[in-house]
Amino acid sequence: MHTNFSNESVISVKNLNHYFGKGQLRKQVLFDVNLEIKAGEIIIMTGPSGSGKTTLLTLAGSLRSTQEGSLQVLGKELCGANEKQLTEARRSNGYIFQAHNLHGSLTALQNVRMGLEVHKKLSPEVMNARSKEMLEFVGLGQRVNYYPDDLSGGQKQRVAIARALVSQPKIVLADEPTAALDKKSGRDVVEMMQKLAKEQGCTILLVTHDNRILDIADRIVYMEDGRLVSDGSINASDEEVSHKFIHS
Repeated sequence: MHTNFSNESVISVKNLNHYFGKGQLRKQVLFDVNLEIKAGEIIIMTGPSGSGKTTLLTLAGSLRSTQEGSLQVLGKELCGANEKQLTEARRSNGYIFQAHNLHGSLTALQNVRMGLEVHKKLSPEVMNARSKEMLEFVGLGQRVNYYPDDLSGGQKQRVAIARALVSQPKIVLADEPTAALDKKSGRDVVEMMQKLAKEQGCTILLVTHDNRILDIADRIVYMEDGRLVSDGSINASDEEVSHKFIHS
């Protein structure tokens, strides 16, 4: 566990409710969620399938609009935000998903470079240099010109991490990043995320069912039936949360 995070809230969730569908089909999926995440924290969000973890992650990542309550990311309120404001908010984020979502027709270097395309001020030379540096950092310096089909699952996920982190985002949102990987690759991938987060001072919010990686977290947040059962603060013991987690 590291404790080099600041007291500044990067993500602040208050009385958040969320619904899917309309009219009679309207179903509440998040209930009165409250959560504070500080700069530099690594938070793992866990709990049974269908408990609302991914919904909360996509709201925090500005991938869908917030309906009720308050959700502030980097000091900006996202409840009621329009598409332009959501797009703007997404620029501070890096995303890593279970499916690495690499473009098969692009090399590892070109895939990573896509993480810099939103930053119009950079020259192609700088983009290439940064992308190569990032691939070297994740141990793929020898694979910069390889296509995804020629990489292993763990290597593809490392390219996805390099792409998410190349723009030095303030927040990294990861949804089941180790689900498709074996134990060693999964471990390597999260340790790499942890190392990069420390070096770049970014905050990580990671959704997982993988109890082999819980120890990288500063806090474990447990969700059940759309409610935050434990926010991992000092009054909820790690044993209690891990027990819940492992037996869910």
